[in-house]
Amino acid sequence: MSDKLSPIEYIKTKSDGLRGTLKESIELDNHTGNVRPDDETLVKFHGMYVQDDRDKRAERALKKLDKLYSFMIRLRIPGGQISAEQWLATHDISEQYGTGTLKITTRQTLQLHGLLKHQLRPTIQSFNVAKLDSIAACGDVNRNVIVSAHPQLSPLHKRIHDYADKISKLLLPKTQSYYEVFIDGEKIYERSAEADPLYEDRYLPRKFKIAIAIPPSNDVDLFTNDLGLIAIVENNQLKGFNLVIGGGLGTTHGNVNTFPRLGNVIGFVDTEEKTLKAIYETLTIQRDFGNRSDRKLSRLKYTVERLTVEGFKSELEKRIGFTLEPEKPYEFTERNDRYGWEKNQEGKWFYTLFVEHGVIKSNQKAFLYEVAKLKASNFIFSGNQNLILGEISDLDKTKIETLQKQFEIDVAVSALRKSSMACVALPTCPLALAEAQRYLPVLVTKIEPLLEKYNLNNEEISIRMTGCPNGCGRPYVAELGFVGTGPEQYNFMLGGDRFGERLNKLYKEKQSESQILEELDVLLGKYVKEKLENETFGDYTFRTILN
Repeated sequence: MSDKLSPIEYIKTKSDGLRGTLKESIELDNHTGNVRPDDETLVKFHGMYVQDDRDKRAERALKKLDKLYSFMIRLRIPGGQISAEQWLATHDISEQYGTGTLKITTRQTLQLHGLLKHQLRPTIQSFNVAKLDSIAACGDVNRNVIVSAHPQLSPLHKRIHDYADKISKLLLPKTQSYYEVFIDGEKIYERSAEADPLYEDRYLPRKFKIAIAIPPSNDVDLFTNDLGLIAIVENNQLKGFNLVIGGGLGTTHGNVNTFPRLGNVIGFVDTEEKTLKAIYETLTIQRDFGNRSDRKLSRLKYTVERLTVEGFKSELEKRIGFTLEPEKPYEFTERNDRYGWEKNQEGKWFYTLFVEHGVIKSNQKAFLYEVAKLKASNFIFSGNQNLILGEISDLDKTKIETLQKQFEIDVAVSALRKSSMACVALPTCPLALAEAQRYLPVLVTKIEPLLEKYNLNNEEISIRMTGCPNGCGRPYVAELGFVGTGPEQYNFMLGGDRFGERLNKLYKEKQSESQILEELDVLLGKYVKEKLENETFGDYTFRTILN
């Protein structure tokens, strides 16, 4: 590993607690819709990305106009749950600023797209009034902590869910620059209060993701996270957590040193104190040992590969001051969300709304606004980009069902579509090589007749697509994975398992739509004829084609 630091490392250390020249970029630089180059890095730590509309680049270039810059804001919502009042506020903010679209992400939070630079401060201020923020939702820090979404998974769901907020608070940066730049504009002079023993002035080498899974559900895709906790519940008692390290999916086309990796279970912790200590020190190891010269090799998975799993575990035990116990048994038997109405052990109702790729459609947005006005439920986002309305009484259930009919909410969709996921990709992601969010619904529509042909309509085959190899839509843990390589071309991945515990493998490179559909026709036909009893499509392709 080179001793030479990447340029991003210098930007962080000289940023004065992530302030940089952000105030000047936002308030003074009226000649561009962008911020200054170094501030493009720093604004991420405050939960924002600079984007531009790539569909309009060529047209604007011909007119000698600057790119059509805008910003995406991502909220920090540990565990993905907000109140009805907060939903109303978020709805109103999205109507006033940006494109009006609300998007649920794979990390149980919301994104607003299309905000102009002069709208950033009023948008953040409005969220602050609603007790919502975007601190550390992006950047080289711990990101939004996610947890298995549906309360019916366990009577202890709330207790386990509360860990997301505890972990998020524990790992927040200490700098107050977010409030200084975006909210009150007051310069904070007492900088000694911002001393940050975790992040220091360098922060982490790259982003860091944490997930908590409550078996039997792996709806959070636990093994794809830098750090995972598997809740161990016995006789309705939380015994503790299995600790999982080193997951991550991002790769780079043509760079053999990059690869997707699933996390390893390294042991068990039995108390809250030990759990939080182990989490904190896992980050300090990544801070101290992570690659700061090549950002393509800087995620925790590469640190674990260099140190080895046992070497990492040994360093962690040295820092936490106790020995991890052997892992406890667990089993995942589901990964999809539980759609429709379900009642929990306390007699409260929960309704899961399918939101294709997290993009809340206009009729869904209007429906949810009316539901929020009833003050009859909370709002829970899932790691599968769907939305759960929870804690609903029998009386309020009847009111919501009336609204469902009014806004035509319960539209039947196929099992394949419910098992689909895509990243944003074009036109706003600067890394996208191909379509994803805009195209996967079209591809699914063309695959559905093949499923009907082979009587597989109810088969929950997981299908995921990304516009580049970074893995934001988690395509490498799908039974059918598609990774963009160029316009209208995708690497075709096969062999992932149904529950997210096995990576898929490359089946065909640079496939067009017609090639994908031709291959699938053959594969599905063989699957129906040759599968073992209860064998899933992913297990079949792994057994017969990839081995």
